[in-house]
Order: sequence, then C-alpha cells, then structure tokens
Amino acid sequence: MAKKKKRRKEIKRKLLHKYRLVILNENTFEEKISFKLSRLNVFVTGSLAAVGLIGLTTLLIAFTPLREYIPGYSSTALKRQATELTYKTDSLVTVLNYTNKYIDNIRMVLRGDVTSAAINPDSTFEAFKLDPSQIDLSPIREDSVLRAQVALEDKYNLFERPDGSRGSQLLFAPLTGTITQGFDPDENHSAIDVVAEKDTPVKAVANGMVIFAEWTAATGYVIILDHGEELLTVYKHNGSLSKSQGDLVRAGEVIATVGNTGELTTGPHLHFELWKNGAPVNPLNYVDFN
Repeated sequence: MAKKKKRRKEIKRKLLHKYRLVILNENTFEEKISFKLSRLNVFVTGSLAAVGLIGLTTLLIAFTPLREYIPGYSSTALKRQATELTYKTDSLVTVLNYTNKYIDNIRMVLRGDVTSAAINPDSTFEAFKLDPSQIDLSPIREDSVLRAQVALEDKYNLFERPDGSRGSQLLFAPLTGTITQGFDPDENHSAIDVVAEKDTPVKAVANGMVIFAEWTAATGYVIILDHGEELLTVYKHNGSLSKSQGDLVRAGEVIATVGNTGELTTGPHLHFELWKNGAPVNPLNYVDFN
C-alpha cells in the first residue's frame, strides 16, 4: 500500500514539476522568450488544441462546399435531383409506350387490319330476362326534349339520303385551290395535292373526331379525322394545327392552315387523303375543289 502511495506521489510530482522553456538569440545568447511549463499543462493544452482542430475541421466539412470533395459523399440537392430525374424518366417511358401503342393502332386503322371483338352472348341475352310489365316506359320530359332536338338536327342533316340511310357521299371541300397532282395509286400517290397560299385555312370535310394530330419528319404537321362509317380524312404538310387529339369538329370548322412542312414537300400545299373501309379512294369522287 505504501508503495502505491509513493508511486502516485512520484507521478504527481512529475506531472506538476515545473520546467522553463527559454528561447535565446543564437549569436548573443540573449533571452527572448521564456515559458514555465509542466507535463500536465502540456498534456492539457495539447488535448484542447487537438479537440479544437478536430471540431473546426468537422464544421468546415459539414457546412461548407468542401464536403463535396470527400469520396462517396453526395449532397441532398444531388439526391433530390436524381430522384426527380428518375421519376421523369419513368413518366417519359410510360408516355413513349402509350405513344407507340397509339401509333400502332393508327397504322392498323389505315391498313384496315381492325379485328372485330368477341362478344359474350350471355351479356347480350341478359337484357331479355327483364319483365317489361314491371318497367315504367312512359316518356319523361328530358327524353321528349332530346327527341325534339335530334329530330330538328336530322331535318337539316346534309348527310341524310332520300331513302333514309346515311352516307358520306357529300363532303365539304377543305379549301379552294389548284390541284397539281391527282389520285394515282400506281405511282404510290393515294391522295391529291391542292396548291394554295400559305396560312390558308384548312377545314374539316365533315363532322368527326381528331384521332391524330402530330408532327412527322416526312409530312410535317399531320391531322387525321374519323368521320364514322369507316371514313377517314388525312391532311398533311400543314403550317400549323388548330385541333388536338380527341377534339370533336364539325363540317367546315378550321382544323389547320396550309404550310410547307415536312421533307416530302416542295411548296405550300395541302396533301389530302380520303380513306373508305380501310382503303384509299379518289377524293375527287366525293369533294368538289372548285
């Protein structure tokens, strides 16, 4: 026990023993600076300096751009940007897949490769299981108003034939101009080219819905209308489009303007195609361009 106490006193004496650090002039041996030191003071001062240096280095790395130079470190802004780019990439892939499917459907329609869908006969006969005697068949006010409105519209319908059937034989001219190239399937020209001044309005030949309205490298701005009854009209090389996919248009409504867009054009004109039952037909048999 006495040895341990003696050893502790010796360690304490060494730690607290005073030393003098003197800085002298080498030539004159004149004393410039002197410090009184002990082992304990040196240890404490060195420890505090090391802790301060480590803390200062940590603050510099954590709160300054120096942290970006550390290998494997990525900032929060970069992570957020990478996440946003990932979401945008997924969205673009989804849109691209949808666009490809839509273009494939348009090609099938233009080639006439549309197949009829199978119908479950059970769902068709389900309606005949109802008992008519249990159903109130008296007309309501809304039904009467709708019938009167439809009858008034059909009274002035230009597409009504004398025999009561509907046809698309009477079509409005999309524009008035000079026909420079006619319908010639043998020369792979399933349309007519009508020359007109640039920005001349291009009109719908009949009521219908826009099923395609996009830019193509070969034919510029293209718009395709579905008029029902297996009738499609195609307008190419437009300068601009006034309608978008899914829009409903009426006969004579402006859908585009004459332009000179696309690689396969030599001047402002309208390339007009008319498709009936999945095959191109001569537009001059249906439309008067004079």
